[in-house]
Amino acid sequence: MLTENGIQVDLEALNGVLEKGDIITIGFTLFAERMLVDTRSNATDGVFCEIVEPVGNVQERYMWLGKHRSSFGAPEGFAFFVWPHTVRTLVKDNVLGKLRDRLERIEPGSGRKLDAALAEALRKEMAGMAIAINGGEGWATVWQRGSAPADPR
Repeated sequence: MLTENGIQVDLEALNGVLEKGDIITIGFTLFAERMLVDTRSNATDGVFCEIVEPVGNVQERYMWLGKHRSSFGAPEGFAFFVWPHTVRTLVKDNVLGKLRDRLERIEPGSGRKLDAALAEALRKEMAGMAIAINGGEGWATVWQRGSAPADPR
């Protein structure tokens, strides 16, 4: 699958990650937060799927998991990737369909957690686009508010 920016996405490899990883973390291009999916479940804690703050490295993520998912030991499989296209495309093309199916097999109804996290990611992406368009922090615009292009006559 080619994205609008020409980056090739190997959907077969991605589906392998979605079907096997205990912890799957997805980064996005227009906002810093990550989608973290923990497919592990036990008698007290179900699967986890939320938008979380980024961390500096995998060791920090393990510490985060120890604090927030303390009923589990270290995960057997940990995956992180940055989705190079929009969240909207991720949803429209049902790229996470295999993950949703897997979550439902583990814990019926847990696909709603994934849907809620994707909805939050869509909101963050739209906010990020507005910041970029308006030349907010970290972005520059071609023209400044209040200045009009020169009259070409």
